[in-house]
Amino acid sequence: MRLFIAINFPVEIKESLQTLINELHDNSFSGTFSTVQNLHLTLAFLGECDGRETALVKSVLKRLEYESFSLTFGKTGRFRREEGDVRWIGVRKNEALARLQRDLTDRLREAGFRPDEREFRPHVTLGRRVNLRQGYSPQEPAPLTFDVISVELMKSERIQGKLTYTAVYNKNFATSKSEISKKSF
Repeated sequence: MRLFIAINFPVEIKESLQTLINELHDNSFSGTFSTVQNLHLTLAFLGECDGRETALVKSVLKRLEYESFSLTFGKTGRFRREEGDVRWIGVRKNEALARLQRDLTDRLREAGFRPDEREFRPHVTLGRRVNLRQGYSPQEPAPLTFDVISVELMKSERIQGKLTYTAVYNKNFATSKSEISKKSF
């Protein structure tokens, strides 16, 4: 099973991101655009995992103790590619997110996984192989803020030819320091 760990978004955030995707689509002559169901922020990509490895990842996630925190999307950008750009929306600098991703990566390494060594550049892919129409320049969206209350272990698979991401495990975070303190006893 092909797995990754991600932050999924509330419906309102997905709807706002869908509006950005629609605008890109309407102003492009080519591209493959993300579906609203698959929008997420990847924290760690694990690749193919068997049953034992899946159970091990779940045990790593069970031991994570974090408070919920706010996350804000802001600036859009692109990764230039010859066949068309990857268009994305980025996350404003956020120390809680950076700490969570580092901690998660460290724990996965300790458990024997080999997470990606590249620098963590938090973003949500809106489209791939996107070629914009001449003269169109995407406008910067209003900031989109939401509370991160959990992370999910996600399965990636093709169902009837369609890429589908499904949560196979959910780790909820405490919503305040007092909840973390209560769990410690």
